[in-house]
Amino acid sequence: MASIPHADKKRTQLFLVLSGIFISNALLAELIGVKIFSGEALFGLPGAQLPLFGGTPLDFNLTAGVIIWPVVFVTTDIINEYFGKEGVKKVSILTVLLILYAFVVITAVTGLPPAQFWLDVNSTDVQGNPFDINYAYNSVYRQGLGIILGSVVAFLISQFLDATVFHWLRRFTGSSKIWLRATGSTLVSQLIDSFVVLFIAFFLFGNWSMEQVLAVSLMNYIYKFAIAILLTPVLYLAHFLIDKYLGEKQAAELMEEAVLEK
Repeated sequence: MASIPHADKKRTQLFLVLSGIFISNALLAELIGVKIFSGEALFGLPGAQLPLFGGTPLDFNLTAGVIIWPVVFVTTDIINEYFGKEGVKKVSILTVLLILYAFVVITAVTGLPPAQFWLDVNSTDVQGNPFDINYAYNSVYRQGLGIILGSVVAFLISQFLDATVFHWLRRFTGSSKIWLRATGSTLVSQLIDSFVVLFIAFFLFGNWSMEQVLAVSLMNYIYKFAIAILLTPVLYLAHFLIDKYLGEKQAAELMEEAVLEK
């Protein structure tokens, strides 16, 4: 059996590592994203109560998934840089299939009848108050159709848009100005992602008002964009390490192929 050329083996290993980071963080973000947390309370501050969107108070409320979501779009930019739009599309579609699989498994598991002894030994909380652990378990893990649909649609749209904008900017910037194409693609794609997921999940299928959707979407977008800028040095570090791993010549060839793909 012919052995795989060393250069091709390195390319494959790089794609597997980047895909693993991408998929694990995207899937985890989907699972934890159902929680909305207060940015002010995180630092012991009262709500900002900014009067926006028809008088609706605007606090710094964010979905828990945004904590690790920056890892996803940074990895997206790196994959796009070395493997092009096709690389991003492949890993994005695979991620969506795995997310849907995870939700199917979770739905099946939360539907299993609980063992009585499990309910008995967890019948009270630490303060001694009555506690239904099966209800709590199902509430945490099971997400509604709206959240699942909103997450998947927003994810695919934002990923394909990110890849397209990044690729378009790459043609103008060449191998320089990594920060410009990374920030520019994030600026566009995350605006769509931040709004679409909440609009579908909590407005079309939930009971949120449009003002609430816009308020939380705006906070999520501001956070994602700010973090994207702060993580710019990570992109340069990733480029340095990947170029070191592949070798400058092979890294340059790989990036050139990514630019020339249709």
